Amino acid sequence: MNPTIGKYIILIGAALLLIGGIIFFFGDRLGWLGRLPGDIRIEGKNGGGFYFPIVTCIVISLVLNLLIVLIRRFFGS
Repeated sequence: MNPTIGKYIILIGAALLLIGGIIFFFGDRLGWLGRLPGDIRIEGKNGGGFYFPIVTCIVISLVLNLLIVLIRRFFGS
């Protein structure tokens, strides 16, 4: 097995541990994350509805892309 795969698995595990810790300790302060302006919410009269957090997805995507660029720049891969 390629040793590079092991490094990537460790990096992914560390990232998941960090994200889990942030959610565990600061989850009550992240209530705004799914309710940004621009998120689509359609509620029906009979209790049904549709919710698509498009702006939240864009913000998360931008943050993750920035992190990936920084990791690649610092670790040279």
